[in-house]
Amino acid sequence: MSQRRSWFEGWRLLAVLTLSLVALSLWVASMRQFEVEGVRMVIRFTARSSLLLFCLAFSATALARLRPNVWTHWQRRNRRYLGLSFAASHAIQMDPAGFAEATSPASYIFGGIGYAVIVAMGATSFDRTAAMIGPRAWRTLHLVGGYYLWFQFMVSFGKRVPAMPTYAAFLIPLLIVMALRMIAMAAHPRGRTAEAR
Repeated sequence: MSQRRSWFEGWRLLAVLTLSLVALSLWVASMRQFEVEGVRMVIRFTARSSLLLFCLAFSATALARLRPNVWTHWQRRNRRYLGLSFAASHAIQMDPAGFAEATSPASYIFGGIGYAVIVAMGATSFDRTAAMIGPRAWRTLHLVGGYYLWFQFMVSFGKRVPAMPTYAAFLIPLLIVMALRMIAMAAHPRGRTAEAR
């Protein structure tokens, strides 16, 4: 088991998750012959996979502090790769034509900021680029960026709840992750600066 866990980490984890997301997205799109409805199905699928990967990365440090065990230590060790997998998942769901058709000026602004945050956080998830901007700037970017993306997920799923109440289920993991972070910060006030992702 220890060998299996050590294999499914780091760059291998990122490669497996990203290739799996691409393969599943192609399969989902092929169910509708890669037409408009197929693209929409891929967007819905990757929105959900992005939510899962974001929650895993965003809760990693808090869970490791509150419930230290094999899983949470693995999650914390691999939060960088879970975060990069989230960025890959979010990149797959980009649909410029659909976005332009169904968006508002506010969506352009806040959605654009969200994508810029994802790109910036992804670009600084490597040792060399993290060192280039320095530890303080890195912590600020990943802390503020993480909370901004959390807020964007809340808005994105929350605004659909009045028309489709089942979307409320997607708010639950987001609220749980935020609660875990708040509890971990209260329990370990000196570790607040470490709660960067």
